[in-house]
Amino acid sequence: MEGIDHHVDEMQRGQADIWQVMYSHMDSLVLKCAVELRIADIIHSHGCPVTLSQIASSISGSTSPNIHYLERILRLLVCKKIFTAHRDDHDSSSGDHPHHHQTRYGLTEKSRWILWESEPSLAPVIMMQNRRLVIDAFDHLSDSVRHGVVPYKAAFGHDFVGESTVDPKSKKWFKDGMINLANMVMDPVLSALKNEFSCMGSLIDVGGFTDIIAMAPSYDGVTHVAGDMFEAIPCADAIFMKKVLNNWTDEQCIKILRNCRQSIPEKTGKVIIVDIVLESLESNDVVFLYDEMRIRFDLGLLAFRGVGRERTELEWKKLLEEAGFPRNKIIRIPAMPSIIEAYPV
Repeated sequence: MEGIDHHVDEMQRGQADIWQVMYSHMDSLVLKCAVELRIADIIHSHGCPVTLSQIASSISGSTSPNIHYLERILRLLVCKKIFTAHRDDHDSSSGDHPHHHQTRYGLTEKSRWILWESEPSLAPVIMMQNRRLVIDAFDHLSDSVRHGVVPYKAAFGHDFVGESTVDPKSKKWFKDGMINLANMVMDPVLSALKNEFSCMGSLIDVGGFTDIIAMAPSYDGVTHVAGDMFEAIPCADAIFMKKVLNNWTDEQCIKILRNCRQSIPEKTGKVIIVDIVLESLESNDVVFLYDEMRIRFDLGLLAFRGVGRERTELEWKKLLEEAGFPRNKIIRIPAMPSIIEAYPV
């Protein structure tokens, strides 16, 4: 009987896991709803846990808020520990329905990441990732396997051309999201490399959008240089590339890296790459905090571009060695990407 019970438990656990994955899109859309309604910001503005009616009355643009719908939405977000809910048996002054007036909703450590009025914030990223455009692209993943077509192209009939064809609101989410993501990454990068940066003579930051030079602000000691990284890269003691190589094929990456090698000193130069390092499927190493998200980022490249991919440690080393960087190391930091340092000798 013990064996049968154990088997049933495993079967039930497996079923529960599949249900969780099946409905995970609902979690994301409910989170988007909370961000749209600015629920975290409303609670934060009060400085303490608040009732449903206090949240509802503060929702911008609401003419007749439905407190019962709000409660059902918050139930899932409390379950996910994005908000807290506790009963206040001594409060009868709020004027809520008797069934509701004793429950107050508060913030958690997770809540701060969905505040619009906070930096850095994931709020614009949440809005960006839950657009119809994203959902439709991922809906064609099976076509990429069957026919080798890029899912985005299968959905819309043309290649993804960035945010240039979407509405102004989405463009702002994209811009704000990218700025916030960059800030989240650069803080741990600067912390890990502060000693190296402080004693570096010159550094080239490679990569950017086509109009990045036109928009770039002026800083003392900084020169903005337009060019094509596939053709040539200006000379410097070191070259820095953040989230650049994951957008290209191995052959294109090797071409970029060989241009980097020609632009740095043979004995003292180096390339600093900030990019995702996937764990190999055969790895028995400890699971890192962002492992599943790194895999999802790779699928995002597949769904939208087809070209480019996130790479494992072995794939990075092979790429670097073929490009003329036989010596390299990976530095783990508390962020989605890692730091990869590569040396010509």
